[in-house]
Amino acid sequence: MAFKSLLSIVSLFAALQVGNAALTRRVTCPDGNTATNAACCSLFAIRDDIQQNLFHGGLCGEEAHESLRITFHDAIAISPAMEARGLFGGGGADGSIAIFPEIETNFHANVGLDEIVALQAPIVARHNISHADFIMFAGALGASNCPGAPRLDFFLGRKDATKPAPDGLVPEPFDLLDDIFARLKDASNGEFDEILTVWLLTAHTIAAADHLDESIPGTPFDSTPGIWDTQFFIETQLRGTSFPGKGGNHGEVQSPLKGEIRLQTDHLLARDSRTACEWQSFVNNQQKAQDMFAFVFHDLSMLGQDPNSLTDCSELIPVPKPVIGKAHFPAGLTNKDIEQACADTPFPTLPTDPGPKTTVAAVPLNS
Repeated sequence: MAFKSLLSIVSLFAALQVGNAALTRRVTCPDGNTATNAACCSLFAIRDDIQQNLFHGGLCGEEAHESLRITFHDAIAISPAMEARGLFGGGGADGSIAIFPEIETNFHANVGLDEIVALQAPIVARHNISHADFIMFAGALGASNCPGAPRLDFFLGRKDATKPAPDGLVPEPFDLLDDIFARLKDASNGEFDEILTVWLLTAHTIAAADHLDESIPGTPFDSTPGIWDTQFFIETQLRGTSFPGKGGNHGEVQSPLKGEIRLQTDHLLARDSRTACEWQSFVNNQQKAQDMFAFVFHDLSMLGQDPNSLTDCSELIPVPKPVIGKAHFPAGLTNKDIEQACADTPFPTLPTDPGPKTTVAAVPLNS
């Protein structure tokens, strides 16, 4: 009942947004675009620059994926528990990873993010926008390029960091689940519990690993990395049979498909008694995969910031295209290959794609 109530609230909020937008008087921006708030006018040029020069004309490729990834790595680096001990605990969604890249991108948990920081930097330099805002704007915009994605919020006006976040605040794929749950609860003052941890990981539906196995960069976490669907939740529940590369990497476990990589933490969350049923509930539930991530992304983007000082410019984020395809088992696999973990509900019955066993292609670099 709690989840149904939350979904109703999310749907009502979306309806109210649409209704309010229709009644709100719009302002004409200097470039001829219109917005509900003049503060949002500068974002039109930034949006066009990002789409053309970072996302290669609006692709759901590597740069869009990494732009969403960096939103989490920047925002989650905040610890009220450290502050309570008299230590600096980071500033949350304050752009510190881009302001102090020589420090934070050298943290082990942030490996590979130096690349997206370097690609975003020239665009930030061309416009009057804080690093903190740019990271969240580019992340929401990148997700919108992926069919099936939710339309994510963007609020303008974050204050930039004045010093780097401390190391050790970003979870890693080899961490114990108890440690991850404790870290996320600390960062969010208790909001990001075990259930919302699952919601956050919906982003892995368009994720790939470049550095977990250096021999196979761009290896996806599911078979449809260019689509925001529920295949990630299906395929992480399948029995792992092999490694896509050399194997033996810290934080990697066997995956069910050639060309697909699986994080140890994803594997465990799909099977842990505290999260298994919530994980399974996303299977073939496209609306939930959209609504729950939109909800938790909003709150992630506010960590360390004063929401009352920010301006809602979400209208600058395009409405994503509808999802492509339907939930299915990859060719060669069926319900018999599922490692059932939810004790309350059987795994949904799904069709299997025809043809030879699925092989997953890597996400092209610089896409």
